[in-house]
Amino acid sequence: MSFRMPNEVFSSLLAATTAFIGGNLLNLPVWGIFIGWAATYLAGGPNRATLTKLWPAMAAGSTFALVIVLLDAEFGTVLGSSTMAKDAVLAVVIFVVNTALMYAGRTRVLALVPGMFCGFASYFATVFGGFGFLPHNPLAAWLSAVLMNALGPVFALIAHAVATRGQSVPEPEEARAVSARDK
Repeated sequence: MSFRMPNEVFSSLLAATTAFIGGNLLNLPVWGIFIGWAATYLAGGPNRATLTKLWPAMAAGSTFALVIVLLDAEFGTVLGSSTMAKDAVLAVVIFVVNTALMYAGRTRVLALVPGMFCGFASYFATVFGGFGFLPHNPLAAWLSAVLMNALGPVFALIAHAVATRGQSVPEPEEARAVSARDK
């Protein structure tokens, strides 16, 4: 009889490794890993169908958020420097870019709109929280958030592989339907 580490223990051990990824040295937003990891299960579990939907969606969400930050930096004071004027410009920028994000969700590649919002939120938390390898730098925050979100599904795959080692685990019904449709 071989020893199998319980999923709860192995997943916690894997989660603990994020201290070395985002610790003080690199300042990376490790919560992006956990957001991507959780999103993997919310979107259907760690399988090819889920990952091919989730990875591009999260990266696109971070990209739309980057566009908001860059447009706000460029045009944020076009109506003046008062808080109300800057907020009005930001509201317009968010409206326009978020509308584009939502329409992008109508495409096959970006149809997982909640995944885009996972990337969107991860980016804003990274840039405004001062995380990333160059704190408060919009492009460094984008790269940091995209990288951390991309690692989340990898962690989900590793945890799932260890938890189900030696077992035959059926793929969820939704994932089989998506896989069949994508072929």
